[in-house]
Amino acid sequence: MQACFAAVDYGYPWAELLGDYKFRQGTGLSALLAQLLLQTPGVGATLDQLGTQDLLLPLPLSKQRLAERGFNQAWELARALHRASGCSARLSAGLLLRLRHTQAQSELPRSERLSNVRGAFLVEPVRSLEVRGRQVVLVDDVMTSGASLSAATLALLEAGACGVQAMVVARTPP
Repeated sequence: MQACFAAVDYGYPWAELLGDYKFRQGTGLSALLAQLLLQTPGVGATLDQLGTQDLLLPLPLSKQRLAERGFNQAWELARALHRASGCSARLSAGLLLRLRHTQAQSELPRSERLSNVRGAFLVEPVRSLEVRGRQVVLVDDVMTSGASLSAATLALLEAGACGVQAMVVARTPP
């Protein structure tokens, strides 16, 4: 991953707000969170540099996690970010796949997070040409250790993406 932009530190009051967003279907917050991201230094410029063949991708959830929540918060955030920014990149769901359900990263110590998501992501084989030679921006709500975004980045680079950056609303301070 070339860069990861984060709007705020994951702490009060953002942790509670993002918990409402993710676990209590607070999808009405998507536009607000997208605006927060757009005010983050570097985000607007990064999105402006993307062309019509480049990609804006939400971090996918496992089928089990999607069924539990009823929606993918990263998809809702990416969609709101795409709409608010006027970005010309293609917004695409289903291109980056989550191959298996994994234990929630928040339940694991930092030392186990990388192995938990290793090999959990894959670019849809039938659509892999859509990634080759493209710049990709991954979107998620929270980054703690960066393990999930790193594993997804590896899958995109292996499929031929020429660069991957990430944008998250909140990041756990180092």
